Amino acid sequence: MLPLVFINLDKDSERRTRIEAQLAHLGLPGERLPAVWWKRLPPAEQSLLYSAERNHGQYYQPLVDGEKGCYASHIQAWRQLLASDAPAMVVLEDDVVLEDAFAPVMQAIAALGDDWDMVKLMGRPAGEKIRTTRPLTASHRLIQYRRVPSFTAGYVVSRAGARKLLDSRVPFGRPIDIDLRFWWENDLRILGVQPPVVRLDVTSQDSTIAGRGTRASWTTRWRKLAMKARLTWGNARHLRTQKGL
Repeated sequence: MLPLVFINLDKDSERRTRIEAQLAHLGLPGERLPAVWWKRLPPAEQSLLYSAERNHGQYYQPLVDGEKGCYASHIQAWRQLLASDAPAMVVLEDDVVLEDAFAPVMQAIAALGDDWDMVKLMGRPAGEKIRTTRPLTASHRLIQYRRVPSFTAGYVVSRAGARKLLDSRVPFGRPIDIDLRFWWENDLRILGVQPPVVRLDVTSQDSTIAGRGTRASWTTRWRKLAMKARLTWGNARHLRTQKGL
């Protein structure tokens, strides 16, 4: 079994208890990875992780502290993988439910070759836009997306994927879930699992990422539309050259 970490804020002890119970029920080892509380990071460390200049060029509005801390937490996981000798790592956020098929699917992913960087374990409720597919287990398929979904609550990242992400996304300028959708910028090969083996639990409705209380300006709305257009155009253009499964 691949090493598994779950990202958890110190204050979220109830979420920690819940996910540890799930892992114990499935007979899986898991390590708690303390989530980054952004405001507690020294300014010098913040500047190494987050770029306001890159944010302005890539995204339609500045990130809030919760978004920055979330991204920084995932960066910790990627660094931990590369500091080990493991071929890949399972990364979970703490507000998830693990399906019964989670363990055998993880074993099947661990047995894959090295022609992938990330496998997402969660998907859109309405279903995915799939380009190609192949069997993964008797009940699950490995899929190649036509459009990568934004969820980061559960995924497996390979050593090659972690290296690509750290080399190209530090410092970051977009939220992590949006950054991954621009996969062609760093030649990131992102696959998925169908049906998903991770879903959000009820506590996910109470996000630990603080939202914005003010209505977006017209400038922000236009910048958001422009970003979506870049995403759509870039995805369509580069998908044509990406090999299938």
